[in-house]
Amino acid sequence: MIARPNPSRILSDARHVAGVAMPAILTNLATPVAGAYVTGAMASFGLEAVGGQASIERMVPVLFSLVFALTGSVGPIMAQNLGAGQYDRVRETLTAALKLVMISVGSTWVLLAALQDYVVAGFHAQGNAALLIHLFCSWTIGAFLFVGMLFVANAAFNNLGFPLYSTAFNWGRATLGTVPFVWFGSRFGPAGVQLGHAAGGIVFGSLAVITAFRVTRTLSSPCPAHVPAGPGEVPVSDVPTVSAEAAMAELDELEAPAFRETDRNEDHVKTDH
Repeated sequence: MIARPNPSRILSDARHVAGVAMPAILTNLATPVAGAYVTGAMASFGLEAVGGQASIERMVPVLFSLVFALTGSVGPIMAQNLGAGQYDRVRETLTAALKLVMISVGSTWVLLAALQDYVVAGFHAQGNAALLIHLFCSWTIGAFLFVGMLFVANAAFNNLGFPLYSTAFNWGRATLGTVPFVWFGSRFGPAGVQLGHAAGGIVFGSLAVITAFRVTRTLSSPCPAHVPAGPGEVPVSDVPTVSAEAAMAELDELEAPAFRETDRNEDHVKTDH
């Protein structure tokens, strides 16, 4: 159980860990880069636009906490089923996670659309800041459905042996899915910047989830079904499991009549004498 560290094994394990860790680190670096570009685009429209964007960014971790937690928990479930050879369950897990994302984003969208006036008042937003918050609560919040799909797809890639896919899609969204869309949208004011950023997320979120399903289809066929036991064999699942106390009680019940019969025979012998 306890032994001295083996340098050769440490290096071997480190290579395996780095094969997933390094792409994951690069994946996480993409989001701040995209955020910096969007903030720079908003800054050209004044402090109110930057304040509105900052208010939205403060709300996102709270509004979509379930989505963020889901992406961290669904990966190990996929990996466990992958290791067990239950490839159909890997696909079921991916589908179930996407359904939860849809329910979470949809319910949040309805709630925020109904309470958007209170949200604006809570941030004391005015001008472009209020405009951006209203736009987010009414429309662009729906784009987070596709962002959630991207997060779930990244979890699938990292746990199914395709970590570079998550790096490619996150950086693709941060560059090709952000720069041209935001640049074009900036022609229509701060609202155009927000709409452009949302459009890029829709494109790359859709591509990521399509690729994730293709990855799950490339996995080997599921494990063969249970083979019935042969003649004279008892399936393990058919063997009754009882405790030691229950077994001893059954043994006592079986032996008790024999002891009583022996006692009666001895009584008859004594009577005859």
